Amino acid sequence: MAGMNRCVLVGRMVRDPELKRTNSGASVTSFTIAIDNPSRNGSDKTTSFIPCTCWNKTAENVAKYCSKGSLIGVDGRLNQRSYEDRNGGKRSVVEVIAETVQFLERKGENSGFDSDMPADNGADNSTITHEGIDSSDDDLPF
Repeated sequence: MAGMNRCVLVGRMVRDPELKRTNSGASVTSFTIAIDNPSRNGSDKTTSFIPCTCWNKTAENVAKYCSKGSLIGVDGRLNQRSYEDRNGGKRSVVEVIAETVQFLERKGENSGFDSDMPADNGADNSTITHEGIDSSDDDLPF
């Protein structure tokens, strides 16, 4: 039986995204988004920090047009990977591989935002847009 792996998140970037190139020349950008979790039964609100990675044209656009504090929507899948740290210890990471990243603020709402970004990059079925949302603040998780 096949499983389903889909993740849709809305949050703010906690720092500027980081664009790198692999040995084969592919673009990859890593970033972390902060998502406020709803409080339950009067408890204090908590925040989750979710690591995300995107590739190719999406990676280039995120690095170029997003910055710390940008409100974004991420649509992708969860990925778990292991690696060896500098001290030889084994580490495991769960991250979101972002297939689509959308800007959720209009120009002027965040100083790092640039409305001249292309709305559809046409490559690798990933898009990045700068359209605002018409939701009330009550609909957003922060």
